[in-house]
Amino acid sequence: MTLKRKYEQLPTYCQFEKNLNIIKNKWTIYIIRDLILGKKFFSEFKENQPNLSNKILSQRLKELENNNIIIKKVEDYETSYYLTEKGRKLQNILYELAIFNIEEEYSGEELEDIKKELEKLKYK
Repeated sequence: MTLKRKYEQLPTYCQFEKNLNIIKNKWTIYIIRDLILGKKFFSEFKENQPNLSNKILSQRLKELENNNIIIKKVEDYETSYYLTEKGRKLQNILYELAIFNIEEEYSGEELEDIKKELEKLKYK
């Protein structure tokens, strides 16, 4: 058995791959970002991503719900979506990805201002 094969059999590798597979699909990160920013209705997700079809949006929301990243609430014929505790933990991961990206593009005071603004989005 190769070293790579042994590594792939480790439980942590499986969890890493499973979690990455949840968020790697096109549009999923944008939906999670919108939820972090307070969006909660189907129409709001569409508003921010006009190229996202209703079918794909429905699929992504269902996938996130099935993986306990979001919960769906229906009240008075209105459906809304919210991050679960597990979903809120993604906030810090997305924050770190954003920081990783902006450090390549910005520096000095501008970088610090952006970091300060992004800090508000972290899950505490």
